[in-house]
Amino acid sequence: MTARNIGINVNPPKAECNDPNCPYHGTLPVRGQIIDGKVVSVRMDKTAVVEKHYLKYQEKYERYEKRTGRYMVHAPSCFELKVGDEVKIMECRPLSKTVSFVVVEKRE
Repeated sequence: MTARNIGINVNPPKAECNDPNCPYHGTLPVRGQIIDGKVVSVRMDKTAVVEKHYLKYQEKYERYEKRTGRYMVHAPSCFELKVGDEVKIMECRPLSKTVSFVVVEKRE
């Protein structure tokens, strides 16, 4: 079984899985935002937590403040994620109350 084209230019996973919510080996469509981040937790079943750091400008003080966004993402088993991995995630339909993103690329 080969990985299907999801419509963006990323490297598909080398392993295969039989997860129906995998964008490559299942039927989950992806759309919307594309975010780069780092995996900080993989304790949940098929779900990981990805953090993204960014700067927000404060007009009153004319300075930037550091902020962190945390995203609960669906992690298909074909990616074999570990804490510290750099990943690219993409928006999808809601898979649960908090999960609306899925991993589409693991940076080597």
